[in-house]
Amino acid sequence: MNLVITISGLHGTGKSTYAKELAKEFGLRYISAGIIFRQIAAERGVTLEELSRIAVKDKRIDRLIDKQTVDEARKGSAVLDGHLAGWMAREYADIKIFLTAPTNIRAQRIAKRDNLSTKEAARQLLTIERIERGRWKKFYKIDPSSNQIYDIVINTGLFSLDCTLKILKEIIRKCILSKQGA
Repeated sequence: MNLVITISGLHGTGKSTYAKELAKEFGLRYISAGIIFRQIAAERGVTLEELSRIAVKDKRIDRLIDKQTVDEARKGSAVLDGHLAGWMAREYADIKIFLTAPTNIRAQRIAKRDNLSTKEAARQLLTIERIERGRWKKFYKIDPSSNQIYDIVINTGLFSLDCTLKILKEIIRKCILSKQGA
């Protein structure tokens, strides 16, 4: 199936979790901008927050991730997970999904994932998002929290993971049928 789905949203909304599941369900490749960003941070021996601050001054970091996102979208048959995936791959994307959730839920998820206190997770995610928002407005003239270009916007804090996944799968199936003219 030559389908390109993008999954965007703020930190802790479940982008990677949902993207991996959708890729598996529809037999698509899974590509993560977050993994690329984490690899760059690890290679440089810095935290994600530190790399976010470095990226404010060094456009090459974002450009590298953006180029890889667009290249993978061009290849097709993929689920692209990343804050800007919808923006970067939009001309190649068949379905653009934006995930949202309240800050307290996102902080709890990140705290559990990264073994942090909820307070520290909230501090980190809000700091990183503030830095990223400024960087992306400066570089791209876009607000990554804006959902204006997306086909589907869903609050992952409303339902369980399984329920939200079921909703997304059903919407995608309907989109595929519509694309096939059924």
